[in-house]
Amino acid sequence: MIIDYVILVDEQDNDIGVMEKLQAHQQGLLHRAFSVFIFNDKEELLVQQRALSKYHSAGLWTNTCCSHPRPNETIKDAANRRLFEEMGISCDLKIKTNFIYKTPFENGLTEHEYDYVLVGNTNQNPQINKEEVENFKWMSILDIKNDIISNPHHYTSWFKIALEKVF
Repeated sequence: MIIDYVILVDEQDNDIGVMEKLQAHQQGLLHRAFSVFIFNDKEELLVQQRALSKYHSAGLWTNTCCSHPRPNETIKDAANRRLFEEMGISCDLKIKTNFIYKTPFENGLTEHEYDYVLVGNTNQNPQINKEEVENFKWMSILDIKNDIISNPHHYTSWFKIALEKVF
C-alpha cells in the first residue's frame, strides 16, 4: 500500500512539516490542498460523485477533483496530476483563489485545509477512474446552487465553501 503524505502549513501557507495523510486528518492539522473546477464552453461545471469507498464524504458530489500536493510538488503540478489520475483530463489550470476551512466528519476525521482553487476549461468528457470517482455530470452553477439548497447533504463541505468563494 502506498502511503500518502500531506504538507503541514501555518495560516500563511508556510511549510511547517510533512505528515502521513490519515494521521493529519485524525489530528485535524492544517495542510495544503487544492480543488479543481473544470468548465466547458457552455459554462457548465464538471462535477464528480466521490467513490463509495472513500474514507470520508463517500458518494457525495463535489468539484471536478481535489487532493493534496506531495512534498516538493507545486500546486499546479499536483492539480494536473490528480485531474488526469481521477478524470483522465488534461487542460491549462489557473489558480483563482485560496481559503482555509475546517470540517469534522462523523468518522472522527477532520479536514483542515489551506485549499487552493484552480480553474480550467475543456469540452472533453472524462474517462473516470472508478477507484476515485463513482460518477460525473456537467451542471450550470445556478443548477448546482439550487440543488445545494434543496439537497445540502448530497455535497461535500469544501465544495459548498469553494463555490461561494469563487462564484
